[in-house]
Amino acid sequence: MEIQKVLVIQTAFIGDVILATPIIEAIHQHSSAIQIDVLVRKGNESLFENHPFINEVIVWNKKENKYRNLFALLQKIRKTKYSAVVNCQRFAAAGLLTILSKAKIKIGFDKNPFSAFFTFKLPHQINNGLHECARNLTLLQPLSITGNIQPKIYPPKLNFEPARPYICLAPASVWFTKQWPAEKWVELIAIISEKHTIYLTGAPTDKALCDEIIEKSNRKNTINLCGKLSLLQSAALFKTAEMNYVNDSAPMHLCSAVNAPVTAIYCSTIPEFGFGPLSDDSHIIQTKEKLSCRPCGLHGFKACPEKHFKCAWEIEVMK
Repeated sequence: MEIQKVLVIQTAFIGDVILATPIIEAIHQHSSAIQIDVLVRKGNESLFENHPFINEVIVWNKKENKYRNLFALLQKIRKTKYSAVVNCQRFAAAGLLTILSKAKIKIGFDKNPFSAFFTFKLPHQINNGLHECARNLTLLQPLSITGNIQPKIYPPKLNFEPARPYICLAPASVWFTKQWPAEKWVELIAIISEKHTIYLTGAPTDKALCDEIIEKSNRKNTINLCGKLSLLQSAALFKTAEMNYVNDSAPMHLCSAVNAPVTAIYCSTIPEFGFGPLSDDSHIIQTKEKLSCRPCGLHGFKACPEKHFKCAWEIEVMK
């Protein structure tokens, strides 16, 4: 069957969307004539601004009128008449869109509740040595398409000239147990050479945390950029930094997607889950103590289940 139009679905968080980008690269490399559309949750569409290979970014607003918007999306998808839908998302709503899409080929993971109705369902296994990018690429096997696991986005030039040399810190995370404590970031700043400007990055909601870190560090040339950069602009900043220090969170994946140097700090989660950094210059920092409670889950928690958070506090501070 000739593939003319493909819809790639990933409606989870920023990092999940970035780790699905090898699918886009692989389809385009297979044939530049294939129309590629992507479906993401509202807030993540900016990752694909001016993307050279994407025809349309379809946005699902999950926070307002979630199911009404889902129905409207379904109507749009059915009208487009996709040759194939490639669904990276393992939850029900995306599965429902897939099976009702009217696409000739419907592909997804076997963990999706509607996978029995897919044309092809592929296994999604954690702790088997595969990176999530490689797991996502297995979804293209039924289309006889292969590709490289490196994620990729296309950031614009920065709208300001950073003071060089510089280092970036991304101290925040959506999940408390993935976030290195503020005091640890202050310790890290203390051992960074004074010749470096330090940029703290994050969303507008991370500004207070970064202000606290800057105040406690009492160091010159430390600048809070939270809320001042888009996702793509943050990636552009990371790309030319001497090093980027991040949690196991979205900034780590932004670094991977532009091959920026990165040091990823793992608290409650572990790299063996398959979501680790993929940059050529990448490093992982985690506690050396063997904790029976770590990892406490695939994703983070709002609080440490054991109430001691040793997986974060026991990490040694090093450059």
